[in-house]
Amino acid sequence: MISIYKIKPKFQKLLMPLLKLFKKLGISPNTITFSSILLSFLLSYFLWNAFENSLYFLFVAFGLLFRMMLNALDGMMARIYNLQSKKGEVLNEVGDIISDTAIYFPLVLFESIEIELAIIFIVLSIINEFCGLLAKVVSGNRRYDGPMGKSDRAFLIGLICIIYYFTNKIDPYMNTVIFVASILMIISSYLRLTKSITNE
Repeated sequence: MISIYKIKPKFQKLLMPLLKLFKKLGISPNTITFSSILLSFLLSYFLWNAFENSLYFLFVAFGLLFRMMLNALDGMMARIYNLQSKKGEVLNEVGDIISDTAIYFPLVLFESIEIELAIIFIVLSIINEFCGLLAKVVSGNRRYDGPMGKSDRAFLIGLICIIYYFTNKIDPYMNTVIFVASILMIISSYLRLTKSITNE
């Protein structure tokens, strides 16, 4: 299925110089993960107040890109420099779920989105990551299958924020966008579970 996650190897290659700099500075994978969590709460604040200051929409859009970069770097550093640990794995997985919830929670404030639909989107994002984790329990491999995985959701919300910064003409379509994204998350969760069972 189509997913931004498929370009991860190329994205990681671009991040190698930064990874080497972080290692030289003595920055640990857990420090990167924790920084990503803190950034997520800051982005949540910006999105919560974006309708009062439209510049915050841009902050969220570019902040989500930076968060994607941090999410890639912590895992890269752990694997490449043999710094993997159970503590780091727990921090990474729990941190991702907490961060996603924090970032997406302000969607309930969007007048263009039915609050029930916003809540469904948030809950499904948690379930989607849980299915990826459950796949590791079943097959030994963490699943990141799309569509509408973590990276796809970040891209979608970032794109919405950029559009909102320039115009609010997207308002009539927001319910449809969030509804379709929710359906795609259901498909993604199903694929993660079925592929883990069949060891694909």
